[in-house]
Amino acid sequence: MKKTIFLLFFAFFLMISCGVKQPKKETLIKIEEKHSIKKGAVSILEKEFIIKNLNTISHKIWLYLPPNYTSSKERFSVIYMHDAQNLFDAKTSYAGEWEVDETLNDIYNKTGKSFIVVGAENGGEKRIEEYTPWTNKKYGGGKGAIYVDFLVNELKPYIDTTYRTKSTSKKTAIIGSSLGGLISFYGGLKYPKVFGKIGALSTSFWFSSEVQKFARENGKQRNSKMYLLAGEKESGPMAVDTENMAALLIELGFPTKKLKTKIVPDGTHSESFWRAEFSETITYLFNL
Repeated sequence: MKKTIFLLFFAFFLMISCGVKQPKKETLIKIEEKHSIKKGAVSILEKEFIIKNLNTISHKIWLYLPPNYTSSKERFSVIYMHDAQNLFDAKTSYAGEWEVDETLNDIYNKTGKSFIVVGAENGGEKRIEEYTPWTNKKYGGGKGAIYVDFLVNELKPYIDTTYRTKSTSKKTAIIGSSLGGLISFYGGLKYPKVFGKIGALSTSFWFSSEVQKFARENGKQRNSKMYLLAGEKESGPMAVDTENMAALLIELGFPTKKLKTKIVPDGTHSESFWRAEFSETITYLFNL
């Protein structure tokens, strides 16, 4: 009996020990092995941001610095992205990572072009309200304007004063997918003097009919550049909504030479789809 109790106690202790310590060790090893200075470094900033009037969540910021950042005195174009948990690391992602760092390292090796990426983590269960400028009767939301104002008025100034950036709108992009695509579309058109390049992938235009009104009021841009992407195998009318939005923008006077719409027959609403299309998105927006 005593032997049985001892074995049960030992098994419980071993389970607790593994459950607490091991994941932390594996995460550190993954970051060290995958993201070296020579290959282009990814880190999480020590400074976290609680966004006033949005929620009480402390948002972590992931940062990708290009392979030649430490070996040069250059300044770099900056790409602002959302859902940082999904961009660089499969272990923190919802359903697979975008492999943003690997893609940009490959672009650097082939073209010599380099970028800084600033990825803001989403607020988990608060993600919908963070990435939607308008409300939806079923899903709620509606605090996206606060989030975008944070990017413009707090995060970007911090990044520009801390790192060697090219801070003009022509050198600054905002890119996201799904609701992240919606908030990128909104942020880019609301602040064209901040974000001159917009990547709206698998954009949730369905979330609110207000997006049509917003586009009519803010879509008459002459200097912005936009890449719209959707897959025909995504649920709902996402591909049709994307094509309709592109047509509306052209009707409003958005330059056709600065707007690209791509509909992929086999495209699905997934990180694997956005990962596969990320290189082309960057290539178009930055004229690589």
